[in-house]
Amino acid sequence: MIYNVEMETMEISQKEQLQLERLKKTAETVYERVPFYKKKFEDSNITPDKIRKIEDLRKLPFTVKQDLRDHYPFGLFAVDQKEVVRLHASSGTSGKPTVVGYTKNDINLFSEVVARSIAAAGGIPGNVLHNAYGYGLFTGGLGLHYGSEQLGMATVPVSGGNTSRQILLIEDFKPQVICGTPSYILNIAETMEKMGKDPRKTSLKYGIFGAEPWSEEMRQTLEEKLDIKAVDIYGLSEIIGPGVSIECHEAQDGLHIADDHFYVEVIDPDTLQPVADGEYGELVFTSLTKEAFPIIRYRTGDIAAINRETCTCGRTSVRMTRVKGRIDDMLIIRGVNVFPSEIENCLLQLEEIVPHYQIQLKKNGTMDQVVLQVEVSDATYNHCLKDMNHVSLDELKAKIQQTIKSNCLVSIEIDIKEPNSVPRSEGKAVRVVDLRKEEVLQK
Repeated sequence: MIYNVEMETMEISQKEQLQLERLKKTAETVYERVPFYKKKFEDSNITPDKIRKIEDLRKLPFTVKQDLRDHYPFGLFAVDQKEVVRLHASSGTSGKPTVVGYTKNDINLFSEVVARSIAAAGGIPGNVLHNAYGYGLFTGGLGLHYGSEQLGMATVPVSGGNTSRQILLIEDFKPQVICGTPSYILNIAETMEKMGKDPRKTSLKYGIFGAEPWSEEMRQTLEEKLDIKAVDIYGLSEIIGPGVSIECHEAQDGLHIADDHFYVEVIDPDTLQPVADGEYGELVFTSLTKEAFPIIRYRTGDIAAINRETCTCGRTSVRMTRVKGRIDDMLIIRGVNVFPSEIENCLLQLEEIVPHYQIQLKKNGTMDQVVLQVEVSDATYNHCLKDMNHVSLDELKAKIQQTIKSNCLVSIEIDIKEPNSVPRSEGKAVRVVDLRKEEVLQK
């Protein structure tokens, strides 16, 4: 099902003209109403009237997360506060939170792009959607909720956590679609198995997973465990929230960007120059239709590539690959760049371990040390490791190390844990834990 046929299948030249018109209007708005952007434009020797073609976007200044923190809470808003009907914010764990706002029209836009997304994922009016994304300042829960209702689905606002209740509601309400972080939905499936229930025997047909990077191997695991089609959804609050892009269930081949509302670029994060289509770089988004919090050339920190070919589903929108990782999550191990999702790819190839892991960064003298904690499956533990047979333990460690070395070209230390000992996610999984500062303080 295509929710908005006119926009999602629009001819490319027509869409480019629409994007240009909307870009000009957005540039005029921020220049007139947001002092931060007026100064940035003038420092870059650019004014809105100089935007005559879509490529002129590259003349505009970038926006970064620190800009949002520097103008906390409402310094980047383009409307009077009486027009703002909702506020969302980041957790602010590393300082001031980043705050975004929505007018009534922005909420309608948010609902529409998420409705498009759910339809692309397989949802249809009359379905039931089980929403296990967290509600609150995080945009995920409310974003999926409003989009589901706009599409005409019955929405179960269960939020995250309380896994046994989640399972009860899945069994009793019989949803066709489930939404949440992939790590938490995997937790639900594994909990069902421990309760003696078969997660493949539920009513679920489609899963919409995001808010954390996840691999193709994780997709296969979720699809096999739950007997569903699993698609990746992408979004970030600075742009609007979930619904910036999503895979279609037909092709599962790149995420369709709602590019009539969000213009995408991919740049080299070091040179800040554009890279060719198909090459990986940092995603940069410009909002084209937002009122309360329009944003210009926002550097997301997410690494992906884009493809402009028409999809087999019929949509003409630009597609992005699944996010490979974040610039700030990238590990440099003996000079080699590695993303946690690449390590996850390796782990899910090994039947002896389960897809729960944690990468710990430690200090070994003056050298940084990377330790990968992995958890063996119940079967492996019962048959091989229950008595801590060192031959079996060493063989498994060597197998894991060899798999990672062959695929990621790095050697790392492996710490094998017993079943159920690696922390489970009830929201976003914590894949990388930096213990280096802690260790320095303890000394």
